[in-house]
Amino acid sequence: MKISKKIEQAVKEDRVWWSFEYFPPRTAQGLQNLLDRIERMRALGPEFVDITWNAGGRTSDLTSELVRTCQKLIGVETCMHLTCTNMPAEKVDIALKEAKEHGCRNILALRGDPPMGKDEWEAVEGGYTHGIDLIRHITNNFGDYFDIAVAGFPQHQSLPPDELAQEVQWLKEKVDAGATFIFTQMFYDVDLFIAWVKTIRAAGITVPIVPGIAPIQTFNGFIKSTKLAQTTIPKALLDELEPYKNNDEKVREIGTKLVADMCRRILREDIGIRGLHFYTMNLEKGTRMLLEELNLVPRVEVIKPLPWRQSLTPNRRTETIRPIFWANRTKSYLSRTENWDEYPNGRFGDSRSPAYGELDGYGIWIKQTKEEAHQLWGYPTSLADLSALFSRFCLGQIPALPWSDTAPASETSVISNQLAKLNELGFLTINSQPAVDGCKSEDRVHGWGPAHGYVYQKAYLEFFVLPELLALLLPHVERDPNITYYVINKTGDLRTNTLSDGPNAVTWGVFPGKEIVQPTIVEAISFMAWKDEAYELGRQWGNLYDQDSPSRKFIHDLMEKSLLVNIVHNDHKQPNAIFEPFLKAGAEYQAQKALREQSAPVPNGSAH
Repeated sequence: MKISKKIEQAVKEDRVWWSFEYFPPRTAQGLQNLLDRIERMRALGPEFVDITWNAGGRTSDLTSELVRTCQKLIGVETCMHLTCTNMPAEKVDIALKEAKEHGCRNILALRGDPPMGKDEWEAVEGGYTHGIDLIRHITNNFGDYFDIAVAGFPQHQSLPPDELAQEVQWLKEKVDAGATFIFTQMFYDVDLFIAWVKTIRAAGITVPIVPGIAPIQTFNGFIKSTKLAQTTIPKALLDELEPYKNNDEKVREIGTKLVADMCRRILREDIGIRGLHFYTMNLEKGTRMLLEELNLVPRVEVIKPLPWRQSLTPNRRTETIRPIFWANRTKSYLSRTENWDEYPNGRFGDSRSPAYGELDGYGIWIKQTKEEAHQLWGYPTSLADLSALFSRFCLGQIPALPWSDTAPASETSVISNQLAKLNELGFLTINSQPAVDGCKSEDRVHGWGPAHGYVYQKAYLEFFVLPELLALLLPHVERDPNITYYVINKTGDLRTNTLSDGPNAVTWGVFPGKEIVQPTIVEAISFMAWKDEAYELGRQWGNLYDQDSPSRKFIHDLMEKSLLVNIVHNDHKQPNAIFEPFLKAGAEYQAQKALREQSAPVPNGSAH
C-alpha cells in the first residue's frame, strides 16, 4: 500500500501514526540481529518501515534483501531508499524491479552522499546527477506504481533568504516532477521546523510532510550526529543534557522527555502533521521509550490485520485463508506454498498431484544449533522428560520447541495451565488456540482485524500421543458430538470422525461494512501435508544428539510410534469442554499404569 494513502487515511480518522527507519548492517550476524529486532519492533505498531541505501551506495543488495524480508515474512509495509550514487540507469531499474517484485510501492529518491573515499559527489557514467532526475526516471518507466518520497531539510530555514528561496524552489520542482510526500532530516529546534513548514506551504508545496525524529541515545552520539548533519541544537536542550554527558542512562532519560515534548508540540501545532518518523539507528530501546513517553499505543489493526502474519508480496497480498497447522512456522508455510498461483482457500490442493506434500527444496529445518538445542531442551530420555519440557514451554518458561520457532502467543496464557496439565498426562501439544466468543477486535490478547468488530474462534489442540493413550482418549472424544478430530501416523494413514471433506473454519471475524472473514481453517489435505513436516522436525531434533546417545534413540523411537492428532471443539461457547476428554483419559491411563506397577512381580529378596 502507498504511504500517501496510509497518511490520507490517518488524517481522515484524525489519529497519530508513526514509522521506523533502519539501515543495512555490515555483517551477516548483524543482519540476522536486525531482522529479529524489526520483528520485535513490529509489535510497537509502525505504519511502515523505511530501509536506507547506505552512504556511497555500497549495500544495495542488503537493502533489497531487507525490503523483501520485511514485505514477505515480517509483513510490514516498506519504503526503500534509492540513491544516484554509483547507480547507472540499468542498476536503478534492477533495484526498482526487485522492489516491485517484493510488493514495495514506496521509494525515497535521493542524490545520495559521495562514494566511499571521495569528498566530492560525482555522477557515475550512465547515471543521474540530481534527485529530480531519479524521480523523472521512476515516473517515466513505472508510471504511478510507486509513491516517491523526497528529503526535506528544516535546517534550510536558517539560510539567507535567497538561498532558502532556491532550496524551496528545488524542493517544489521535485514535488512537481512526481514526489508525493516529504521525509525531513532530523532536527531538534521545533521553532525552526515549524517556520520551515510554513515557508514551504507558502511556496505551494502541499504534499504530506513527515518529520524525522531522532531519539537521543548517548551524549557523544547525539553531538556527533548533529555535527555531521549540521543540525541546530537549542541552547536550552543542550543545557539540560550536558551536566549528565558521562551518564548514558540519564542522558537517555532526559533526552526522551525533551524529544517527546518536541513531538507533542509538532502534533499540537496547526500545521497539519499527524505522523512521526523515528530514526531508530537500528536500536530498540530509545524508540520504545519515546513511544511510551508519548503514550502512543499500537493499534491492533496495524499489528494484526489477520490472526496470522500477512505477507505483502504482490501474489500473496490478497491471501485471506491459511491452515492452522503452520501457526508457529510462518516461514516454512510461505516457502512450501511459494509457487502457488493463487490462494483461494488455504488448501494444499489435490493429494494425487505428484508435487503434493513435497518437502525437498523447502528447507524444513530447526533453527537452533546443536549447542542451543542442548541448552534449551536438555537431554530427554523418557516420556516424563518430554512432558516436563513441553509443560515448561506452555507456561512460557522456555522460548521455543522444535515445532514452534517462537514463544507461545499471548492468547496461550489463557489456557497455559490446562496445556501444561495435558502435557503432564502424556499429550505432547505442539499447537493450540483457546475458544473465543465475540471478543472486541481491538482486544490486546485475542483481537485482530479492523476496529469496531468482533472475533470468534473454536478451541483447537494438536499433539503427539502414544497409541495406548490415544486408545483411551478417542472413546471420550467421540461421546461429545461437538468434537471433530483427525489422527494420522508417520506413514500417512488417516482416521477422522468428520463427515465433511470441506474445511472447518476455526477463526472468524465480523466487522462493520464487510462480509464475515474466516481466515484460519482445519482440513484433511493440509493436515496430511503438515504431517510430513511435523515428523521431520522430530527426526531432526533427534539428530542434534550424538549417533548412539540415549536421547537420539528415544526421540527417534517416539516419532516412529507416536500419532499426530488435531482436535476442534466446535462449540465456541464452551471454552473448557475441549480439555475434559483428555483429563478423563489421562486419569484412566495413570490408574492403569499404577495397577501394572502394583501387579508387577517383586524381585527376589525384596521386602514387602
